Amino acid sequence: MGIYTLVKKEKNARVGIVNTVHGSFNTPCFMNVGTAAAIKGAVSSHDLKKLKCQVELCNTYHLNLRLVDKVIKNMGGLHYFMGWDRPILTDSGGYQVFSLSGLRKITEDGVYFSSHISGQKIFMGPEESMQIQSNLASTIAMAFDECIQNPAQRLYTKDSCDMTTRWLERCMIKLEQLNKKDETLNPHQLFFGINQGSTYIDIRQNHMKQIASFDCDGYAIGGLAVGETKEQMYHIIEEIEPFMPEDKPRYLMGVGKPSNIIESVARGIDMFDCVMPTRNARHAHLNTWEGVRNLMNSKYETDPSPIDSNCDCPTCKNYSRAYLRHLFKANEMLAARLSVMHNLYFYNTLMEKIRDAILESRFEDFKNHYVKILDNRI
Repeated sequence: MGIYTLVKKEKNARVGIVNTVHGSFNTPCFMNVGTAAAIKGAVSSHDLKKLKCQVELCNTYHLNLRLVDKVIKNMGGLHYFMGWDRPILTDSGGYQVFSLSGLRKITEDGVYFSSHISGQKIFMGPEESMQIQSNLASTIAMAFDECIQNPAQRLYTKDSCDMTTRWLERCMIKLEQLNKKDETLNPHQLFFGINQGSTYIDIRQNHMKQIASFDCDGYAIGGLAVGETKEQMYHIIEEIEPFMPEDKPRYLMGVGKPSNIIESVARGIDMFDCVMPTRNARHAHLNTWEGVRNLMNSKYETDPSPIDSNCDCPTCKNYSRAYLRHLFKANEMLAARLSVMHNLYFYNTLMEKIRDAILESRFEDFKNHYVKILDNRI
């Protein structure tokens, strides 16, 4: 029996359950991003449970910068280290191959980075990425890949995808070895492969067919939301989806806005992550069921209303727009904390509402209503 159970479909939109050694989670879901084993904005693991978080995502590259992964292993793994007893997904460092393009050199063996903090030389290849993720003892480990920028040259894209497939095989061999060792903290660590191919549909499809043959525990679509239009992104998902195993979780990496999530769920995606809700919250941009509210606007200076009158998050239940605006103006840390809590609660509630709509066969109506509203600035 696989880790994924399909519960209900409405057209391509799916509700499912993913079963792991650290508990089950319902999909579609949004993974809250704790890059360095913490949510930016002073939000703790204890807070996350109140905010309906099911899965937290941590960053392999950033946790390796100061060899923290070895400290974390000695401390019993990420779950014990950060006080979180639900699933954790660790990305592989492949996104930093894209985001730190000026600080790295790619070879067949792996990638040589210069630390953006100290300038220290760091090498990470498939085996190193799997070792770090095993040290972290995350629930789900991601394959090490090259995240290609858009637009990209066709020949480069093809060669890169071929290398990513070779890296995938090396990742699987290494993880299988690690999961058999007595000292491994989580010998039940799951493994997801990643589809690449820039905006070339045929390369994307061929690559998806190749990596599907490896029988990973789940599959991700990488290299989107990095320069292409949203219409291109939706088209690519539509063209890849038929080749993604139906009995495995499907993860769209780094996405995104509420409308992007809703449209991607409609195209068969199960899992999402993005720094957007926390980053926007720290700059006073708050998600509501009427659109995005900028609390720095002067009209909120004496507004006694909560951020969203339809929200029952801890922030909305206790604080006004006027108070939050004051905190931002005064550069108080509490402004970021309360705002991040609201946005994460909003995203996790959005996923809850999406699941309910699919279960009740009204997702199409839900999509048509909210996709036009949620990204608009109030």
